[in-house]
Amino acid sequence: MNNTDKMDKMEEIRVPVLAEAVAIEADALYRGYSRVTPEAFDAAVSALMSCSTVAASGCGHSGYVLDHFVHLLNCAEIPARFISTNDATHGEMGFVSASSVMVIASRGGRTQELLPIQEIARSRGAKIIVVTENEDSPLAKGADIVLLVSITREIDPHNVQGTTSFTVFSVLFDAIQCEILRRKGGGAEAFAEIHPGGAVGERLTK
Repeated sequence: MNNTDKMDKMEEIRVPVLAEAVAIEADALYRGYSRVTPEAFDAAVSALMSCSTVAASGCGHSGYVLDHFVHLLNCAEIPARFISTNDATHGEMGFVSASSVMVIASRGGRTQELLPIQEIARSRGAKIIVVTENEDSPLAKGADIVLLVSITREIDPHNVQGTTSFTVFSVLFDAIQCEILRRKGGGAEAFAEIHPGGAVGERLTK
């Protein structure tokens, strides 16, 4: 979609601030993944598919994205758990073993609460995947696999709230889960076994 096409789509949105938000986030999605290499993406997917368990941690909006990613992994039959920064240093990291993967997301890569989590994961022999914008950050340098993204700007007036960055992170994790499902194979019948509830379950079990 070229810029003219995108502008035409924006004109279809009648609420100006909503149109602006969509324009900013759409632009971020088009620009956000040029730094994600096929090698890093493949390494991340392979690590997640070959581990015993996945632990994930992040603060604020990054944490909310990872909480959703944990759900997606469980839907792909990969045992996963979100570990809050409050609980991580109070025993919860016992979930992590040498056969685990630890996924950490931080736009700046310097979130202080996440540094001890990374250190514990490393000491326990887990493989560490970090998603960040800053390849020179402590979290990136301490990772086995780094998925680098780019964030153009957040949509709020002060460019500080995790809005656009939430969207960019979320789509990346969605793509990882989709690739896992593609590699695992299997049809809707297998998914229906673990997701019999709701409208999705009703549609799959008909």
